[in-house]
Amino acid sequence: MSLNLQEKILQAASELFYSQGIRATGVDAIVKAANTTKMSLYKYFSSKDELVIAFLRKRDEDFRVWFVDQVDGKADTPKTKLLAIFDVIGEWMALPEFRGCAFINAAAEFPLEGNPVHQVSAEFYDHFRSYIAGLAGQCGSKSPESLALQLSLLVEGAIVSEQMKRHSGAAGMAKQAAIILIEGSVTAISDASLPTNNALEEQ
Repeated sequence: MSLNLQEKILQAASELFYSQGIRATGVDAIVKAANTTKMSLYKYFSSKDELVIAFLRKRDEDFRVWFVDQVDGKADTPKTKLLAIFDVIGEWMALPEFRGCAFINAAAEFPLEGNPVHQVSAEFYDHFRSYIAGLAGQCGSKSPESLALQLSLLVEGAIVSEQMKRHSGAAGMAKQAAIILIEGSVTAISDASLPTNNALEEQ
């Protein structure tokens, strides 16, 4: 299916923002890549800032749908899905076009929390952690939100590590750490439901 002009502009901008950086990408480069004019670009996006926000929101939507689909295709229980997160991340980071996380990169370029670009980037990880917390709760974690934050930090750290040095094995190492965290969180609640040695002796 052919793209309309608005979609072509957004796609061209998205590719450039991700591969070269947001601040390093000018409107002239976007117009050239989309084979259009500035007048046409500003017809659909009133400013570069608006185009950046559109890029991040589209990236958020597309990546989350793709990511959940990939995880669901690799695992069929909440616990195995938590671990599959790291397999999916590892495969994504192995792609030649990998340039890090668009949202981490954007937040670094626009570090002030009140900036709309920073806010949209932060929202992505809020959604990501909520997804992990849901899985953590389903598999019996005593503190789903805490486990979700811990696993998200492992993912974010692995992404940055791989961005700085390709083929770092960061995803695999993060998965090993995740196994320990998941087992600790899930086992703790299971252990609490078991009778103590004293209780057994009293029976």
